[in-house]
Amino acid sequence: MLAAYGAAMHGARVTVLEKKKRPGRKLMITGKGRCNLTNVGGRDQLLEQFPDHGKFLYGALSRFDDDDIRALLMVQGVETKVERGGRVFPASDRAVDVVDGLVESCRQLGVRFQTESPVVSMLLEGGRVTGVRTGNGAELFGRVVVATGGLSYPATGSDGDGYKLARQAGHRVTKLLPSLVSLKTKERWTHEMAGLALKNVRLTSYAAPDNPQTAFGEMLFTHEGISGPMVLTLSRNVVRALQTKSAVRMELDLKPALDEATLDRRLVRDFVASGRRDFDNYLKELVPKSMIEPVVALSGIEGHRKCHSLTRTERKTLGSLLKHLSIQVNGHGGFDEAVVTQGGVDLEDVNPATLESKRIRGLYFAGEILDLDAYTGGYNLQAAFSTGYLAGMSAALEGEK
Repeated sequence: MLAAYGAAMHGARVTVLEKKKRPGRKLMITGKGRCNLTNVGGRDQLLEQFPDHGKFLYGALSRFDDDDIRALLMVQGVETKVERGGRVFPASDRAVDVVDGLVESCRQLGVRFQTESPVVSMLLEGGRVTGVRTGNGAELFGRVVVATGGLSYPATGSDGDGYKLARQAGHRVTKLLPSLVSLKTKERWTHEMAGLALKNVRLTSYAAPDNPQTAFGEMLFTHEGISGPMVLTLSRNVVRALQTKSAVRMELDLKPALDEATLDRRLVRDFVASGRRDFDNYLKELVPKSMIEPVVALSGIEGHRKCHSLTRTERKTLGSLLKHLSIQVNGHGGFDEAVVTQGGVDLEDVNPATLESKRIRGLYFAGEILDLDAYTGGYNLQAAFSTGYLAGMSAALEGEK
């Protein structure tokens, strides 16, 4: 839709060929239906959120940034608000309002939406794209923008069709993996705590043992493992590591505000004050109720033991457990659960200033189909909006030459 808007804004006649019955299906489920559409952290911060190829986005962000998408939506009556971490949401907390605002922006510029029209192949002639073929036959166009999304949430329509079109045009597609995805764990105790949410904890991933990654914030235990903002952030490299490893070790710090020495002093005081309490009863002071049983089992300390009877070694064991709770990750939620796809159309064959293919004239790429993926926080959608607008604008201006 941003590609259509950008092209129409620059005078092109535009048709959107939409696979589903209505556009924006994937956008409507982002942010759990609230749509974290961008981030106000600024261009430099956004580029840093793309671990591999952030610099490629410099031109697109220069043309269309977070202020531009918010202003576009405001014209359609869609107000936005800024939340923790600079995340931007529609004031209504309704992703559908964002979708409706984008559709209306396009329609006001004369964009034609042709729904239930999946593209099956491109028409190529003499090194140039001349149109596409849908289930209804050939359709001729002067320029074509492929903005089909990646492989994440395939039920919304992004099931990899765009990669097939790119390969047909001679483009290389890098390895495709899920990113920002829930993780599956080996330990049964993590499954038994399904539904428990932790806040203000630290999680460290040893996907690359010599370069551990750490995140601070919130996480959630699920029936199969772990999820939540921290887990999604760390999942990118974990998924990569699982391609060659059977498991990846992660470490949960339940008391990140205390170093080990400070925590040990607290435990000493607590054991004196709670000397006649059972160990498992005392743990209510330290961890959520549903974690008591796993902590008792992992510590090796019997729950009915009185706190005053615990040895120094046992106290140290408990402190180490609270700071270094080990979790073995042996799988992930796959593309059905992934927020974005890592990998995509090789950027070496795409002009970053225009997003036109270096192999086929008149062919442009935008959004998640490109080998661009960021951490969570609204960055991926802003990249989609920015590249969409630049691709559409470039396609329109190319037609004027």
